[in-house]
Amino acid sequence: MQDFIKILLIAGAVALLAVVGMTMLSHKPAKPPMPNKPATTQAPKEVWQGALEISGFKARLVLRIWEATDGTLTGNLESVDQGGKNTPADNLTFQGGVLRFGIKTGQGQYEGTVKEDGSEISGTWTQFGRSFPLVFHKSDNTAGLPDSKQSPESKKAPTQVWQGALVAGGSKLRLVLKIWEATDSTLTAKVDSPDQGAMDLPVDTISFKEKKLSFEMNMLGASYEGVLNESGTEISGTFKQRGASFPLVLKKSDQAALAEVKHPQEPKKPYPYKEEEIVFANAKAGVKLAGTLTMPKSGSPFPAVVLITGSGPQNRDEELLGHKPFLVLADYLTRRGIAVLRFDDRGVGKSTGDFSKATSADFATDALAAVEYLKTRKEINLKQIGLIGHSEGGLIAPMVAVQSPDVAFIVLMAGPGVPGDEILYLQEALISKVMGRNEEEIAKNREVQKRMYAVVKEEKDQVAAEQKLREILKDASAKMSASEDAINAQIEQSLSPWFRYFLNYDPRPTLQKVKCPVLAINGEKDLQVPPQQNLPEIEKALKAGGNSDYSIVKLPSLNHLFQTSKTGAPSEYAQIEETIAPVALETMGNWILQHTQKY
Repeated sequence: MQDFIKILLIAGAVALLAVVGMTMLSHKPAKPPMPNKPATTQAPKEVWQGALEISGFKARLVLRIWEATDGTLTGNLESVDQGGKNTPADNLTFQGGVLRFGIKTGQGQYEGTVKEDGSEISGTWTQFGRSFPLVFHKSDNTAGLPDSKQSPESKKAPTQVWQGALVAGGSKLRLVLKIWEATDSTLTAKVDSPDQGAMDLPVDTISFKEKKLSFEMNMLGASYEGVLNESGTEISGTFKQRGASFPLVLKKSDQAALAEVKHPQEPKKPYPYKEEEIVFANAKAGVKLAGTLTMPKSGSPFPAVVLITGSGPQNRDEELLGHKPFLVLADYLTRRGIAVLRFDDRGVGKSTGDFSKATSADFATDALAAVEYLKTRKEINLKQIGLIGHSEGGLIAPMVAVQSPDVAFIVLMAGPGVPGDEILYLQEALISKVMGRNEEEIAKNREVQKRMYAVVKEEKDQVAAEQKLREILKDASAKMSASEDAINAQIEQSLSPWFRYFLNYDPRPTLQKVKCPVLAINGEKDLQVPPQQNLPEIEKALKAGGNSDYSIVKLPSLNHLFQTSKTGAPSEYAQIEETIAPVALETMGNWILQHTQKY
């Protein structure tokens, strides 16, 4: 849920993820995948080599494929220049001259067509809504490409370990710099980003002389320069990436890795209920959506809910920063007798489709298809099917409720009550204040936002809009020395179909048409969809439409993810062990059971 993307001069948090780091397949395999990992001790049947080029940086890739005796394929992908080895290629299929695969976690996929002579596969790698050409060439070398010459022997403990935290765009990313020193005093290094699950990212060059540390990570367009303090315990400096600069203090550590944040609410198998992998179709959109249906073991027909994710490409667990909110929510509700259907967004995980071209209205048709699927299940009470939407999902749920008389109730978790631009103005101001920015800085950024949003909302011609945005950003970023890559990324994000729709969409007319029961909840410290701005407008719209069965609840101390938090800042999300506060779970569970007359 990288929710409600903020239009900043330099967009979002610094992305230290490897290009092929956190991805998932968006195609349903013809055969079920092997339950075990590829037999890496055996030589693969085929090896394919290629290189992914993004913004002038190249990542060499090796795809290895094994075939079982029953014809089932398994594989793994190695990103040589990023230190990623033996990453499972999930649900790999090679049929009709078309290769498809994905990677276990994240949002990405590959689909390519093999050349007639079988020597080359030409296709497209898609990740985070962006697509890049990727050509694989067949290789006779089962070992694949050589490791990056800068990579130290991973079996040896690093000579030095430095740890710090990078705060950018309201997010906090912990970093670990590991340094190895050879007998000739040559240094090599790697970087871990634990909060993003990216480990052993390669450092191309490093120097640590006369109390000055500097290193470069070419693939990520990143560099660091810092100065060691007198006691030798701390390095203060600046981290740069794609034209943006951020302060970063590294502290000396005796540990090679930061302690992982525990997530005690995440359920462990075996579950005391049924769990079923399912696939349903949105025939009109031509996509297939893959998900998980959980149901109690007895007592059918059950009331049921469809979970609708927030903005950005999301898998069925709405996974982010180590948390799986929808897994925790589904587990809680199912244990209380409520069936739950959660599914991968189109183009994410095992769902097909193109996420980058879709808007909230398109995602509403996917949720509607989920309701239609539940109606085919004899275990489900057809009169007690509801929706729970988080953030953008809270925008989508009312759309679906208005379209379908089969929706018996909706729950809005941090759902918007005003147009997108109004949310983003306040969101940016609140997060900026928590981060310590002064009123003058906030006001200047607001003016840039207003100019950009006016272009996005009013200029329909894509070429003209791009030119106008480029002029605004170049003018505004002159003082910040933003790179061309940063500006291009900002323009691409601003002119995406989703963002254009989001800025213009006012949820209130739709809310006025909702006649089923509604529960709207918000965290008191939600800085992304602020309760003081959105809850009153949701209530006004429901009341204006004549809906008398609604509850508006503001939950003390909870943030946008409904975690118990200190400030509500996005930088806290990854460090909090709690995934969803019990009070939020109980509020939703009790309300649903009351409205389905099941106690």
